[in-house]
Amino acid sequence: MPTYVAFLRAINLGATRKFPKDAIRAATEAAGGTDVETYINTGNVRLTHSARSVAKVQSALEQAYAAEAGFAVPTVAFTAADLAALTSRAEELHAEHDPAGQHYVTLYATAPSAAAVDAVHALEKDGERVVVDGRAAYVLLEGGVHTSRLLASKEFKALGEGTARTVKVLRTVTEKWC
Repeated sequence: MPTYVAFLRAINLGATRKFPKDAIRAATEAAGGTDVETYINTGNVRLTHSARSVAKVQSALEQAYAAEAGFAVPTVAFTAADLAALTSRAEELHAEHDPAGQHYVTLYATAPSAAAVDAVHALEKDGERVVVDGRAAYVLLEGGVHTSRLLASKEFKALGEGTARTVKVLRTVTEKWC
């Protein structure tokens, strides 16, 4: 069975969106996942699943997570091989651009449209750059996320709803699970 890594969006934020690791594990198993592992409380899950497509895995997990948590849990899944390639690309960009600030990767369930990608690539913000490749937007910031003009732009928001992770988290998850 294929190995997948899923990233959950907007959980364990405030009092109303609690979704503890044990509940995530139970819901993942209810969705047909086996060999389930989690990493930190922000929603990083490794599983094997009989489904042969990422879209089917994402759908099964979202349904099970909503049933268990009582609220929608947008989920982005990758095969282990795709995640390893994505993380390698993040490391390459990080080394190439070596931002003094932060480097995040926003992950999407489906690839953003070509028009949205072109628009965000055309942005020029001092000390900020985004590179969209497939279902990932690599964001290189000299400052932080809270002061980023790029992340606040309508062009970046037009890429769609995603879930962000640091390069460090992606590296750790890839080393553990891929």
